[in-house]
Amino acid sequence: MTLTKISNGIYVDDSKIKILENIDAIIFDCDGVLIDITKSYDLAIIRTTQYVLKNFAKINDAIDVDFKIIDGFKSTGGFNDEVDLTYAAIISLVSANLLGKDQNSFIFDVIQNSDSSGILSVEKYLENLVDISDIKKQLSYPGTHHDNPLYQIFDQLFYGPELYQKLFNKTSNFSSPGLIEQDNVILNETLLENLVKKFDSKIAMVTGRGKESVNYSLKSLLNKFDLGCSMFLEDESRELAKPNPQSLLDSIQGLKSITTLYVGDSMEDFIMAKKTSELGHKTIFCGIIGTSKNPQEKLKLFEQNDAILVIDSINLLPKVLNLE
Repeated sequence: MTLTKISNGIYVDDSKIKILENIDAIIFDCDGVLIDITKSYDLAIIRTTQYVLKNFAKINDAIDVDFKIIDGFKSTGGFNDEVDLTYAAIISLVSANLLGKDQNSFIFDVIQNSDSSGILSVEKYLENLVDISDIKKQLSYPGTHHDNPLYQIFDQLFYGPELYQKLFNKTSNFSSPGLIEQDNVILNETLLENLVKKFDSKIAMVTGRGKESVNYSLKSLLNKFDLGCSMFLEDESRELAKPNPQSLLDSIQGLKSITTLYVGDSMEDFIMAKKTSELGHKTIFCGIIGTSKNPQEKLKLFEQNDAILVIDSINLLPKVLNLE
């Protein structure tokens, strides 16, 4: 299916777009949607991978995990959690080193053999090729944010010393400012005011981030969201991680929505919205592509999976929803 470009940055399936008239609530993902995380979370993936490969696996010539690798893993639908993606990249590059393979081509072989089960599919593929028990034992992943070494390194780099101390009551091993400071907030008061006019209080969030992290970056903007009907999955058990639809179902039911617009930027978001619809709660997915390093590739990915609405930025929502 090919979406029709009806305006700059707006792509729709003309045959189904009328359903947008029935939307009575809007729920957002956060990263890549409300916040551009290219210089924060994405950089945390790169730096954590570099640190672990050098200090745990003793690999000093590892390639950088660039946006193509990040987007590649995310396109499989199993890597909404950035630390899962970091872990997958680490064990893939360790495997390439053990096998004497070209790191870049090997990691894309791994991506080709990954699916929505995420790190389970990566481990399964690699363990059929090489013994990765040593790095798995060192990282002991997943575990918890408080106790797991990989989570600790990632969180210390992302949050920085002060916020890490506040969140985890522990001292960071790194002194540099947290990469969260480089979050680029896209959401603004004007957009929220427009959305409140249409949806009143039926505005919520289902995000992989923790609530404190979202609050740190969005500050007072968070006040316009129904926080009782929002889900911050970093604070919940791994079983609820996207693309499990339960968190979105809970949010929709809390809002008492009949037809919901879910705005996300990943395949996990798309799959979650689709599963929610299949479970009887009409959910329209709106894909965001403007925060991707390769927007046209992401547009193609959403088109191939029959998304009916894709836009460059949340700032185009008033135009899409006839709020202007």
